[in-house]
Amino acid sequence: MTEPAVLMTREGSTLVLTLNQPKARNALSTEIRDGLAAGMALAKSDAKVRAVVITGAGGHFCAGGDIRGMQQSLQQVPPFEGAEWRARMQTTQAVISDLMGLHCPVIAAVDGSAYGAGFSLALAADLVLATPAARFCLSFMRLGLVPDCGAFHTLPRVVGVQRAKELMLSAREVGADEALRLGIAMEVQPTERLLPRALELANSFADASPLAVSLIKRAMGGAGELATQMEAEANAQALAFSSNYFQNAVRRFLGKQAPAFQWPKESQR
Repeated sequence: MTEPAVLMTREGSTLVLTLNQPKARNALSTEIRDGLAAGMALAKSDAKVRAVVITGAGGHFCAGGDIRGMQQSLQQVPPFEGAEWRARMQTTQAVISDLMGLHCPVIAAVDGSAYGAGFSLALAADLVLATPAARFCLSFMRLGLVPDCGAFHTLPRVVGVQRAKELMLSAREVGADEALRLGIAMEVQPTERLLPRALELANSFADASPLAVSLIKRAMGGAGELATQMEAEANAQALAFSSNYFQNAVRRFLGKQAPAFQWPKESQR
């Protein structure tokens, strides 16, 4: 029997969502997206859920978008066009919006890769814990895409506009220590302490005022700005998905070739 793409378990008043496709480094497949949506629905419907922890199985958080799934969309007859890419983007955005709009705190427990949409997913949480092996990267530029899943809204609020532009434009990797310095990660914990520490923090909210927690989150969330930026993000990503650059970049990635975009570009002699 196949295991669910997202495992849902309860630890007291905490709902733990574990991305569970480790062979694909928990890339954001349709199954994982739907599993997260089911988790959000459960958290919203159950007043006894006072916190949510999101983590990944197999030593990785989330390696980003499902590029093999994207290739299948490109190979359809007729292939996906802008409106279809936009609709797919909006379906994923709805999950992120639900996550950010939850009444209770969300804690991301990050080990290994948090790439592309996986980085965006971590940023959508209220608190981020990482291990020394955690690696954050907005890798979209390597495929000729733009950051999505709310990163245009979340990242500048964490690191400032200039540093956010640098991380988006460079598509460079950020290790755990730098993530801590930049405020992307709140704490760095040994691997064996990652989930216990996340649960320790989550369980602190068992006796907190649900109303006060919800009001703080609502006041800090910037819902109006998020909705506007999500719309702009979906439009921009639909254009990027429709580009020849993206199609060629997917072929290079699946062929295990280095991306054409490099940061910094090696000087030519």
